[in-house]
Amino acid sequence: MAKIKRQKQTMEEKLNTLRAGVLGSNDGILTVVGVLVSVAAATTNRFTIFIAGLSDLLACAFSMACGEYASVSTQRDTEESAVNTEEHLLKTDFAGELEAVKQYYVDKGVTPATSLAIAKDLLNKKPLETMVRIKYDIELGHFLSPWDAAFSSLFSAAAGGLFPLMAMTFAPEAYKWYAVILAVILTSALTGFISSKLGNGLVKIAVIRNIIIGLITITIHYGVGKLF
Repeated sequence: MAKIKRQKQTMEEKLNTLRAGVLGSNDGILTVVGVLVSVAAATTNRFTIFIAGLSDLLACAFSMACGEYASVSTQRDTEESAVNTEEHLLKTDFAGELEAVKQYYVDKGVTPATSLAIAKDLLNKKPLETMVRIKYDIELGHFLSPWDAAFSSLFSAAAGGLFPLMAMTFAPEAYKWYAVILAVILTSALTGFISSKLGNGLVKIAVIRNIIIGLITITIHYGVGKLF
């Protein structure tokens, strides 16, 4: 396949990177607070609690980054394979490609004659761009970046888990549980707000849902810690 120049990021690419960040942040909050609460319920040694939380924060951040990298890389490989396929078909079956573009516009309600004229014009000007857009909804030169998603997830997961970790570590002993709960509520509400905006969902429901999930996580892991 000829080398395709990467163009300026589209809104979809930027949103994908932001989505990875939101998911990473939410996962960082829940996994880190889960470990912190479990350990803190079993021991009062702050150093032990801190090391457990820090270890989980690092593990979670790198796990999320690797997962995003693998996922987006697979998607990118699929997109590049589709481009290779269309590049080959344009050389070996141009008539079939022309018919595919024509049929695409016929299905949209354009007359066959006009559809054929449009297809000929598009394939004369931008053949490969036209075929991957019509067949696969891919914008040539705008493949999703696995590295952008990985780094976004890595840093956001670390940042999400950092708030409950700092709250548990540095809050006065008498207020550490209140500090952790408050940290989880605030960070969960923020990720809920951002995710609802990205998905055009209901902000109030998303925020409340995330807060409830965070509080349930604390409750379950506190119970687990008290068993030992």
